[in-house]
Amino acid sequence: MLNNRRLKLGNEGGFSLIELAIGLVIVAVLLSSLLVPLVTQVDQRRTAETQRLLDEARSALIGFAAANRRLPCPASGTSSGIESPAGGGNCTHPVGFLPAVTLGLTPVDAQGFQADPFGNQSNRIRYAVADVAIGGADTFTTTNGMTTATMPAIAASTALLTVCSTASTSSTSCSAGIPLANGTAIAVVYSVGKNGVLYTEGTAGDCTAPGATCTGISADETENVDLDPVFVSRPQSSAAGSEFDDMLVWISPSMLFGRLIAAGQQP
Repeated sequence: MLNNRRLKLGNEGGFSLIELAIGLVIVAVLLSSLLVPLVTQVDQRRTAETQRLLDEARSALIGFAAANRRLPCPASGTSSGIESPAGGGNCTHPVGFLPAVTLGLTPVDAQGFQADPFGNQSNRIRYAVADVAIGGADTFTTTNGMTTATMPAIAASTALLTVCSTASTSSTSCSAGIPLANGTAIAVVYSVGKNGVLYTEGTAGDCTAPGATCTGISADETENVDLDPVFVSRPQSSAAGSEFDDMLVWISPSMLFGRLIAAGQQP
C-alpha cells in the first residue's frame, strides 16, 4: 500500500511527454509573436534611415549645383562613387548610382557607393538626371548649361524626368495613375528597398531594358529599374502582386532655381 501511494505521488508531481510537448508549442507561439513585431520595428527604422539618406542626398545635389552651376552625372558601376565622366558634360549613363564620393557623402562601401540600411549590393542609392539639351547643351550636367537654356525654357519643358503613381506603358510620360512630375523633374534619387534587384548597367537583360519584365517584383517596382526616364512613387504595400517598397525623392525646377538664386547664382 505504501509503495503504491509513493508511486501515485511521483506520477502526480511530474509531466508527461504530451504535457511537455504542449508547453513547448505554447512557448514557441509566444516567442514568434514577439519576433514579428521586432522584425517590423527593424524594417521601420531602416525605412526611416533610408528616407534620411535620400533627403540628405537631394540637399547635397542642390548644394553641388549651387557651387558648380551644374548637377553631377550619375556614377557608373565602375567609377567608384565618382560621377561618370568626371567633370560632367555628356553623362555615361543618365540613370545610375548616386555619386557619393563626388558629393562628399559618407558612409560609403568599399567601392565608394552609398547604400541604404537594407545592406545588399542591390541597395546602393540610385540617381537619375534629365538627359536633355535645351538650347543646344547638356542642360543640367554641363557648367552654365542651365544659363544657356534659360529658366523660362526649363520651367516650360515637359521632356525632363517623369514620376507617376503607378507603372506606365509609355517611356516618356504617365499613361495611368496620377502624374506627380509629368516630364518636369530635373533629377530623381531613390532606393529600391528591401526586395531590390541588382542594377546591371547598360545591359538589355532582365530588369534593365525599357519595358522589361522583372522576376519577383511588381510592375510599379519594375518601372524604377528599367532604365527609362519614368519612375513610380506611391505608398508602400506588401499586397501580393502589387508589392512596393521603393522610396523616391526628386528635384523640381522651382526647387533648384530657388536654391541657386538664394546662393547668388543665376541658373
